Amino acid sequence: MSSRRLTLAAACSAWLVLFAAGCDKDKDADPPAELIDIKPTLDVRKDWSSGVGGGGEKLRLALGIALDQGVLYVAARDGKVEALDPATGRLKGSTDTKVDLSAGPGVAGGLLVVGTNDGVLVALETAAGKKLWKAKVSSEVLAAPLVAGDRVIVRTVDGRLRSLDAANGKEQWSAEEMVPRLSLRGTAPPVLAGEEVLAGFDSGKVMAFALATGDVLWQTPVSSPRGRSELDRLSDVDAPVRVDGGDAYAVGFQGRVAMLALDSGQVWWSKDLSSYRGLTIDDDQLYVSTAEGAVVAMRRRDGTVLWQQEGLKRRGLSAPAVVGSAVVVGDFEGYLHWLDRDTGKFVAREHPGGERIAAAPLAADGRVFVLDEGGKIVAYRSSGAAGR
Repeated sequence: MSSRRLTLAAACSAWLVLFAAGCDKDKDADPPAELIDIKPTLDVRKDWSSGVGGGGEKLRLALGIALDQGVLYVAARDGKVEALDPATGRLKGSTDTKVDLSAGPGVAGGLLVVGTNDGVLVALETAAGKKLWKAKVSSEVLAAPLVAGDRVIVRTVDGRLRSLDAANGKEQWSAEEMVPRLSLRGTAPPVLAGEEVLAGFDSGKVMAFALATGDVLWQTPVSSPRGRSELDRLSDVDAPVRVDGGDAYAVGFQGRVAMLALDSGQVWWSKDLSSYRGLTIDDDQLYVSTAEGAVVAMRRRDGTVLWQQEGLKRRGLSAPAVVGSAVVVGDFEGYLHWLDRDTGKFVAREHPGGERIAAAPLAADGRVFVLDEGGKIVAYRSSGAAGR
């Protein structure tokens, strides 16, 4: 990794130099949009709250929430991994990995994996929290590992994708894509689609790999570098690819949002749009949190823009989540915003804590779960007249 890339990452949390609120000393930066009072039309109630410990503020870590087999898993910067009852928030188990964590958890099939800034993976047994193995990879882990059957797939910031044996952490195969001299701080988590693994890269490409061998099946540019300066040419795909049936949806920074054929990578449609947080989908629409802080709804089949909510500009939005009749996003001041899925209008707002919400909210079983950078976890349930 070049010194210039490290300098950018440290200078002002990398991407905040380019958008959101800008550096504190930048007098010319446009301020974040002020929140306007809303009249809630969606009844949102807090089910429970808990805390797992923070310590990751301003480091732009990829710590989030995972749900598997009816258990909620969450990891903290200080190394703690907790299992919670999603209905009550009651603690079901806790393990101290004794390392500073930067990404995860990735969990499936009784195995939970987290990663560190030092390039260490730690695998735990979910049933008892027992540590099964540790493995060293080539560089920092800033995306949740993917547990796929007998394999663990991990993306590292040096452009590598690796498959490890889920039983012992030994490497099975690796693949690599070029990393530009400058890139945003973060990496796209690998996503499983049948016998393929999909991931975005700092080169602006989405690539598909054979799960068994690591062979490249296809690669498609989503964000093509353009412009004279290296800042202008940033084109990372840092958000997870979303897959449904035979289609995949991806978005890049200073690039495009696109619908791809899962079997070939062919672009069915694309629209110019910039995002580093990502998108989510429902049966008919996709929703994107843009780099500028807008939330955009598009028709899945052709990319037609259905609505665009501009009231959260430069508020450093999380990726969206769909829950019931609403789309939910978090922001840099720790607010959660519910938007009507059909119109994009604000229908509810909550303030679970004072820390940034960077991780995408997790929607499941009629609830939305959110983790802020201070380690606070809150579960909400909504009902009301909004939307569909």
